[in-house]
Amino acid sequence: MTGKIESRLAELGVTLPDAPAPAANYVPYVQTGDTLFVSGQISIGADGALITGKLGDGLEVADGAAAAKRCALSLLAQVRAACGGDLDRLVRVVKLTGFVNSTADFTDQPKVINGASDFLVEALGEAGRHSRSAVSAASLPMGVAVEIEGIFQVR
Repeated sequence: MTGKIESRLAELGVTLPDAPAPAANYVPYVQTGDTLFVSGQISIGADGALITGKLGDGLEVADGAAAAKRCALSLLAQVRAACGGDLDRLVRVVKLTGFVNSTADFTDQPKVINGASDFLVEALGEAGRHSRSAVSAASLPMGVAVEIEGIFQVR
């Protein structure tokens, strides 16, 4: 049986990817009590290709926001994996930290990370509202455009 959150994602025409495997010596998530810490998820397109580039040098805000949304999908996929496949155990998104691969003079990091924030609120309603940081990075792993880590409350 499909849960409430999975049904909402289907209404939005969204299919979560499989939870990405770690790319180095770390685990994808750690749960302590009802708090789930999800490691940074990089921007990967629906075709499995990395979304690379630098905001302010070839990538526009809309491109970055789309990459951030892809990070949010991977975050939810990790939450689903951590919850044994039951995404309805997600109580709320607590905090996101978004890293934007951008030039020194690019200042729209918040607009880029809105791609993730807006999607999470659209998909989860009030449970998707969260605290957040959006920061610039001179570079990100494998040249990706965006990386986002998250803290979630789960049952």
